[in-house]
Formats: sequence, C-alpha cells, structure tokens
Amino acid sequence: MPVALPEVKETWSGKIVEVTLGAGPDKGGTRGRTVTVGGETALPFLHFEGQIPNRPVIAAEVSDRAPEDWSSLLTEAWGGVLEDPASWAARAEELGAEVIALSLDSAHPERGDTGAKEARATVRKVLEATSLPLIIYGPGQIDKDNEVLVAAAEEAKGERVALGNCEEKNYRTIVAAALANDQAVIAKTPIDVNLAKQLNVLIGDMGLARDRIIMDPTTGALGYGIEYTYSVMERVRLAALTGDAALQEPLLVTAGYEAWRAKEARTSEGVPAQWGDWNQRGLLWEANTSVTLLGTGADILVLRHPETISLVKYAVDELMKGV
Repeated sequence: MPVALPEVKETWSGKIVEVTLGAGPDKGGTRGRTVTVGGETALPFLHFEGQIPNRPVIAAEVSDRAPEDWSSLLTEAWGGVLEDPASWAARAEELGAEVIALSLDSAHPERGDTGAKEARATVRKVLEATSLPLIIYGPGQIDKDNEVLVAAAEEAKGERVALGNCEEKNYRTIVAAALANDQAVIAKTPIDVNLAKQLNVLIGDMGLARDRIIMDPTTGALGYGIEYTYSVMERVRLAALTGDAALQEPLLVTAGYEAWRAKEARTSEGVPAQWGDWNQRGLLWEANTSVTLLGTGADILVLRHPETISLVKYAVDELMKGV
C-alpha cells in the first residue's frame, strides 16, 4: 500500500535584494532594455518554497581589444567583430545576450596602456551600438582600474551601469564614482564568505544603496575547483535567506572566463581521443559550468562563446518553469 509522504517546505526569513541594470529614457538613460535580478525568497528554482520573481540573465563578454589569449574556437566563432567592441556588442545582442560585459582591457600597462580618454570613447561607442545594459570592467590592475572606471562612470552617467571590479584595494574610488554618477558596482572578493560580507559592509558604509551592489564571490570551472566554489556560494545564499542582510546581494559569476581557461576547452592537441570533439567539448565545458553555478544562486552569468548564450538561456527557461 502506497504511503503518503508529508509535504516538506523550508521557510526563509530573508530575501535577495533586487538590482536593476540599465536606465531607459524615463529614468534619464538611453537603454532600450533594462534587467532586474534578485528578489528570491527561496533557494534556486525551488519555486514551491518561495518567490523567484526574476530569471537569471546572460551577459556576453566584450573587450575593447581583440583577445590574444582566447581559444581559437572562440575567435573563429565571433569572427571579425572582435576587432571592434561596438560591432561585437551589437552582434551579442542579436544572439540573445541580455547584458553586455565590456572589458576595458587595453588600459592594462602591458596590453596597450590606454587611459581615460580612450575609455570614454569606447563606452560611448558601445552605448550607441546596443540597447542593452552594461557592466564595465577595468583591466584588472588597480591604478588603471581606478582611472578608466571613473572615466567610464562619468561617460555613462544616467545609464545605471555596473562598475567592476570593486575590490578591497580600490572600493573607495569605485564606490565614489558610482555614487557621483548613479551607477552600480560589482563587489569582487576571493572565494570566502566572510570576505564577501566584509566588502559589502564597507561599500554600504560609504553610502551606496544595497540595490546598487552585485556580488562576485569568484568561481572555478568544471573540474577546476567548482566544488569548493559551489559550497561557498551555497553558504552565501543560505546565509542571505536566513536573514544576513550583508549577504543579500545578487550573485554574478564569470563562467566563460573560468571555463575557457581549462585545458579541456582550450585545446585539441595532446589530449586523449576519448575526450571527443573539441568544439562540442568546449561549448559544453562552459555550458555545464554555467548550469552548475545556476544551482548556487547565480543571478548573472558572464559568458564567452556565442553559442553558449542560447544553450544556457534554454536551461534557464526550463528551470524557471518550476514543477
């Protein structure tokens, strides 16, 4: 005789803060589309336990210089648009990206050493080429990040872009630029719950509202530390839902960057034949990394391969259907 099982549901007291990227003409910007992430009152995709009002979104990585260290699978897939960030952003929008993650990589001292003037010009070109919201990254060198991100924040004033990365070493400069120009920030920390919480508190102490902070807790790719990443991000989301206000920010993961650093995705040379078709393997390495991180609560996934955009969007569609 079948035994009826009791209905078991978790009840959470916390809620993830909603953050909106992009501003349309009614808000003083020029974006044709905005995105809102966060707002969850349940663990990822457990629709029967709470509200998941906003679906995770896909950001396409775009650089202001043609990448020299990318897998040939990526450069061939994008083709000539890699030479022009405006054309690249427009193509990403055509392919279904919902946010453009623009990297001002040419500002790095070893990769062009461009400055504020060039950053402004690039940001303006990309804003004019796409209707999507922007995340704007510096080159990953603190002094140059400060220079070009301040310029970018000023050039995109009113557009509600997200400035990244905002880290322990430079958060004062980046938060000040966000406050002065009505922008958001990407708060990036090493893979550690306490460090993530601490940076959010420091940013909040400067007066930036919680609905203008997105967390990047740093992640790893499939086969390259994703298990540890998963556990840390899961702890962040559990703490948020149990009421820790300092961790109730939406989560961003750079799944494309991490996945395409893996040997399995980067090359077909010197690998076992059992690994199979390289192109399919590379795509699936990024897609599986992304879908795995969706299970931790990722709200924004920054991707690299154009075909992965549709693969991961399909996965999100299915997960958002509930049961």
